[in-house]
This record gives sequence, structure tokens and C-alpha cells, in this order.
Amino acid sequence: MIPSEKIMTVNGPVDSSNLGFVLTHEHVLVDFVGAEQAGKHRYDEDEAFAVILPHLQRAKELGCTTFVECTPSYLGKDPLLLKRLSAATGMHFLTNTGYYGAAADQYVPAHAYSETADQLAKRWVEEWEGGIDGTDVRPGFIKIGVDPQPLSEIDEKLVRAAARTHHQTGLTIMSHTSLAVPAREEIAVLKEEGVSPAAWIWTHAQNEADNDQHRRAAEQGAWIAFDGANADPEELARDLKHLLAMKEYGLLDHVLLSHDAGWYRPGEAMGGAFRPFVDLFEALLPALRERGFTDEELHLLTVENPRRAFSLGVRAL
Repeated sequence: MIPSEKIMTVNGPVDSSNLGFVLTHEHVLVDFVGAEQAGKHRYDEDEAFAVILPHLQRAKELGCTTFVECTPSYLGKDPLLLKRLSAATGMHFLTNTGYYGAAADQYVPAHAYSETADQLAKRWVEEWEGGIDGTDVRPGFIKIGVDPQPLSEIDEKLVRAAARTHHQTGLTIMSHTSLAVPAREEIAVLKEEGVSPAAWIWTHAQNEADNDQHRRAAEQGAWIAFDGANADPEELARDLKHLLAMKEYGLLDHVLLSHDAGWYRPGEAMGGAFRPFVDLFEALLPALRERGFTDEELHLLTVENPRRAFSLGVRAL
């Protein structure tokens, strides 16, 4: 296995110390047509590239050097487009393996229902070992999703498959989770599978209002991702509340930040409305400074924590 100081990008492994400022949850292209219809035939790559590129260049101007692209399989994941964007911007890009069980499972492929967790893990490990969709691009993390309720049968299977993939690859598991109920159940499944919560990112944790739930997960080792950074006053206030609480708990070293922004939408004229990757830089970080966050704490949140979160290595119990 590649040593744990390495990160797998779309261009191969790099030293984690070279990541710099990381946006840990973003998208460049997402296709919501459904698992059975999504594919590269749905869009013109040159047009998508032209629409997306200026937004990435602006993010780089603001300080981003690494971009974690979280679009899963069957939702428009395009590893070759990411390689092209990486070459054009000089930024590191990470892509993923795994399946997305949120949104009432409409993006889960049919075979996932009949196959076992081991069979799904085998598919994902093959992407790690041989590349995604016949390319030489390897995943840098595992992306799954669950609905904001007790885990369904298929969602639990995805969590178990992710845990078993982690054991064989050392890839971190990022799960669209939102609320505390599925978060607690996912952690329990991971532990049953012998995987430490330190290998797991609770994505969209900002949607859980109870900061004590974030604390309990982080104290077990989990990464808490407040990845809906937005200049909207209500959403900004929400994120500040969460971050001030995590600072008070002494758990800023378990927090990740991003926008969950973008993205080009196949089927819409010129990809539809694209939300830029700017609010974290222009609204959230300045607001944190105003509330007493130091440069060292902001560096922890945006550089050191992502470096540790996405470093390769099995985190077993």
C-alpha cells in the first residue's frame, strides 16, 4: 500500500504536505437524470469544461490548491474531465469510488440491490487497483450517501461495502449523512466492520442542529464536515454556531470546511446556474476571524485537517 503520507489525486499519488488549501466537498458536474440514464453521452465535454474552468480559476485566485470532487458514480462522475481541469488550473483534484444511497436511492444502480457488500467492495477495490471506467484515474476516497433517517437495507449495505473497501485500500470514507440518527448508525456499522470512525467523514453535518451530536462523533475520531459554506446570513450564522461550539469543545482538529457548490447540469442550457466556490473565502473565513479565530486555527481547518483526513492508510479498530 502507498504510505499514509500520500494522497491519491487524479494524476496519481502526491505527498500530503503538497495539498495546501483544500476545498473538501465540491462538484464540477452533476447529472440528476437517474442511475440508469446518466453518462457522458448526456453532455458536451468541451462546453462543460468552458463553463466550469473560470469558477475553478477564481477559487485558485482566492487560495484553493486542492479540490475534492465529490460527484459519485451514476451521478455524472467524469475522471477524464477532472484530469483536464487539473491540467488547466494546476490544482490537485481528487475523485472517488462508491455509490450514493441518499435521495431515496434513485442514484443506486440496480446491481447494488442484488449484490452483497463484498461484491460491491470488490467493484470499488478494482477501481482503486485498475482505474475508474477504463481510465488510469484512481479514486482518492470512497463516496457514499445515506438518507436522513435510520439506515435502510441498501444504505447499510453501502456502509459495509465502504468499510470493507477501506480495509483493502486505506481510502477514507465520505458519507452524505446530514443528521445524527444515520450518523450514529453508520459509526456503529463501521465499528462492527473493524473500521475506526477516524476513517469516516460525516458530510453535511451542518444540517444537524445539535452540536453535542457533532462532539460525540468527533470524540470517537470522526471527521465533522460543515460543507455548506454560504454568504446567506442564516446559513452563515448556522456555520458560525457550529464552529464556535467545536472550538469550545477543543475539537477543531476534527472539522472540515467546504461549499458543496458548483455545478454544470447536463440537460440544461450551458449547464444551468453554477454556484461559485467563493463564499468560504469571502464570507465564512472573514467572519471566523472577526470572532477571534487565529490564523493557526484557520490553517488547521483548511490545510492540516484535510491533509490528515484524506491521507491513505487503514484506520482499523
